[in-house]
Amino acid sequence: MSTQFPALRIAGVLLAMSLAGCANYSGLLPEGLGLDSNNLKSNESLKDVKVSPAAWPATDWWKSLGDPQLDSLISEALVNSPDMQIASARAHQATAVVAAADANRLPTVDASAGVSRSRLSRIEDPLGEGGRYSTLRTLGAEFNYTFDLWGGQRDSWEAALGQARAAEVDQRAAGLTVSADVARAYNNLAQAYVLYDLAEEDVKRTSQMLQLSQSRLQSGIDSHYQYQQTESLAASSQEQLQDAGKRLQSAKVALSILLGKGPDRGNQLSRPQVLQAAAVAVPATLPAELLGRRPDLIAARWRVEAASKGIDASKTRFYPNLNLNMGAGVQSLLGDAMFGSPSRFFDIAPTVTLPIFDGGRLRADLDARDADYDLAVAQYNKLLVGALGDVTDTLNQLRSIKQQIVTQQHAADIAKESYDTVVQRYASGIGNYLDVLSIEQQLLQAQRQLASLNAEHIDLSIELMQALGGGFNVGNNVPNVPVSAARSE
Repeated sequence: MSTQFPALRIAGVLLAMSLAGCANYSGLLPEGLGLDSNNLKSNESLKDVKVSPAAWPATDWWKSLGDPQLDSLISEALVNSPDMQIASARAHQATAVVAAADANRLPTVDASAGVSRSRLSRIEDPLGEGGRYSTLRTLGAEFNYTFDLWGGQRDSWEAALGQARAAEVDQRAAGLTVSADVARAYNNLAQAYVLYDLAEEDVKRTSQMLQLSQSRLQSGIDSHYQYQQTESLAASSQEQLQDAGKRLQSAKVALSILLGKGPDRGNQLSRPQVLQAAAVAVPATLPAELLGRRPDLIAARWRVEAASKGIDASKTRFYPNLNLNMGAGVQSLLGDAMFGSPSRFFDIAPTVTLPIFDGGRLRADLDARDADYDLAVAQYNKLLVGALGDVTDTLNQLRSIKQQIVTQQHAADIAKESYDTVVQRYASGIGNYLDVLSIEQQLLQAQRQLASLNAEHIDLSIELMQALGGGFNVGNNVPNVPVSAARSE
């Protein structure tokens, strides 16, 4: 008996050390805190903007711009754009990961059959039976199942599912980006046509000035130097017309790229109609409803949920688990005895595993999952702040640009009247050449500035539709991001 006590003591010490050394996740917690949209104040910044409960954009928001050709181009881009194809492929990848995670939760059954032909040498066979041939026939099946005692496999599946839902929403976000980019490129094409028209008008004006200057030179009113100045101005107008043509062609190519087509696609387009900027108002439920209408925000919320499930799955790896492996089959050296009783075999092997010493691998993995969660929350916070900022900044710019357009239109009208008057005086031999030159440049600049402001007004209205989610709305059918305290165990 005395010899057994040391053995028992040693066994007890080893057991105590094993239990004390078991891997655990104490002290590991994520720190990410989501922002509360209700605490992001914007009333002061939006106090002068009209508020409407029905101001959210429609799903086909681009139709409010008033050009049927644009409608068809956006539909074309949503099908053919490489960006949409990339988003679709990523969603497909995420769906495949979900299927794999779900498959890991199910048992596996494998069947095998084989024939082995062998011959031993006399040296290898100590009984002296070497030199004979033997054929081993094997037929069997194996069953394997890992019990999900702590729900870790389910958590892994739900984490993959959250990532897949985020990828699906990313498709909608990509569609919103593509439609907005096409609308902006189309607006840029419309502006390019306007600038080309202005350049043509300027060429006509400078040609008229050149004719008048030539008449005044022949009449001795103007000097040859003044005539050369007018020639230089006419040549500069021709160069600006050529540059406007180049920019027009570039605008067509840019639009063709967004459509996923070759550059010739732009040459098939009719001239865009004069686009109408969308009516501006702030939704009464901003910013709370923004969480359910911005696809990028919704995708970010799903990624936070997926990261949370990843933490849960990682924690279950610290616990003991049970695996069951069973196999059965037949083995025979004689073909006619293949299914006889002596050839049959089976085994049942339940296994319990418990991590004890792993060098800190499990803690490192859980710490990485905590970091993934913190990163997902931080990215969500960044998107939320940016989304509200996008809406506010765009609305303020729209409010300002409307006033600029009114002022610039007045300036362009005055410049046109002044130009008509000074040209009449110049043609009558009364006016001064420098006055004509100055007013002509003012008119051209005023017209270009007005065209730029009108295009920017439309572009900003497109940005507002995009900032408000472009008609996407899933309501509350997405997980919430914790905002009050760090995620608990």
